[in-house]
Amino acid sequence: MEQKRVFSLLVDNTSSVLSRVSGLFTRRGYNIHSISAGVTMDPRFTRITVVVDGDDLIFEQIEKQMRKMVDVLDVKTLKEGVSVCRELIMIKIRANAEDRQAILSVVDIFRAKVVDVGIDSMIIELTGNQSKLDAFIRLVSDYEVLELARTGVTGLSRGMDDVKYL
Repeated sequence: MEQKRVFSLLVDNTSSVLSRVSGLFTRRGYNIHSISAGVTMDPRFTRITVVVDGDDLIFEQIEKQMRKMVDVLDVKTLKEGVSVCRELIMIKIRANAEDRQAILSVVDIFRAKVVDVGIDSMIIELTGNQSKLDAFIRLVSDYEVLELARTGVTGLSRGMDDVKYL
């Protein structure tokens, strides 16, 4: 059965590490749903979050292959309920004076933030899980969506049990 899994990798912050990690998926024909990366508190390390489509056999193979990579220091599966995963979107909507109040009502319901207002458009920022973001997009799709940018999922496991100390 096809499903999604979220992997969190702690890697050395070296040149082309993101390219090597994504190349692992490309070479084996695995589909990356989203990927995000950023430096940790320690600038020697980067956290990469990868959301992958597949089944249990594919996920097992992916994890084994990632653990073999020289730059990869830790691999975790971020499971629902024991981890926190979020994504950010920015969406630019055509908004004339008559539409603004209705759009602001939707923004308030979702606890989103208006980050820019122009004469005929608004840019809205929203953070949350994928279903929340998808619901927001569906509600504002009655207006003309001019541009949309998504960061991809990022996340951490809850608690102290699986923290990797280096």
